[in-house]
Amino acid sequence: MHVSAKDLVFAIYYPVLAAIGLPANLAVIVILSRGRCGLSRCITYYLVSMAVTDLLVMIIAVILNRMAGIYFPVSFLSITPLCSLRVVLYFAAIDSSVWLTVAFTFDRFMAICCQKLKIKYCTEKTMVWVIGTVCILSCLKNIFWYFIYEPVYIISNIPWLCSLKLIFYTSAAWIAYDWIHRILNPCLPFILILLLNALTVRHILAASRARRRLRAHSNGENQSDREMEKRRNSIVLLFAISGSFILLYLLHVITFLYVRIAKLSYFSGSNFNKSNFILEEGGYMLQLLSSCINPFIYAGTQSQFRVELKKGVKYPKSLIVKLFK
Repeated sequence: MHVSAKDLVFAIYYPVLAAIGLPANLAVIVILSRGRCGLSRCITYYLVSMAVTDLLVMIIAVILNRMAGIYFPVSFLSITPLCSLRVVLYFAAIDSSVWLTVAFTFDRFMAICCQKLKIKYCTEKTMVWVIGTVCILSCLKNIFWYFIYEPVYIISNIPWLCSLKLIFYTSAAWIAYDWIHRILNPCLPFILILLLNALTVRHILAASRARRRLRAHSNGENQSDREMEKRRNSIVLLFAISGSFILLYLLHVITFLYVRIAKLSYFSGSNFNKSNFILEEGGYMLQLLSSCINPFIYAGTQSQFRVELKKGVKYPKSLIVKLFK
């Protein structure tokens, strides 16, 4: 049986992504939930919630959508209502992951740059409210996707597969919804993350200049330096997470602008060489990659996380040794 280069790339990429993303995000959830990584409770809760939504992306988008379509092209998941439901769940999980990244970025901005508001905003109660609101709104926003798909085939009165209705490209209401959908994810998050990070960097630079002036008239360490040392890890973590988001979502933003400005359709799977198909699939591949990259960021930037990870890796070995003693 002839296998195209496109099918081979997808058949390799998505299983590898799932094999890495599932255990990596599970490890993050377990390690951070124990609260032994030296991070504040608010940071920990945000990172755990992001890991949970990233885990859902791995399950829904990678396994149930991409891998199921590759390895089981005709299954009960291909029935049109279930196919439409998978699309809704996929977008809801992606939106939750993206906007929790924005919420985390805003939380760090408030903690670093707005000391007076930090006391009121950076609390566990506010954090729980923000996370819950983001997840609920993400689900409500994407319910409409369920109604825009039609079956490709109808066999024995059973609708199979999903295809965007032609009205999606011609109706003013659906065009507006698509614009709103893409603006809310990822265009607006792009702008907010860039803006918040720029303001945070400006504040850090200003604080650094102030410390240098203070140190010029003082000998030894001061409380401000110790406080900035404590913040350094969370700042590095913030910039690593937001920076990876921007890089990995950039192609997805370009795809949306290209499709709408050039008035093309989103999916042209029948021709692998078409530029809109390459842009779209490349954007999706990088978008899904972003849901398994954060665990590696934590391991690279947080020494205590690495310590806990090593303990977790050694635990099965020590357990086996105890059982056979």
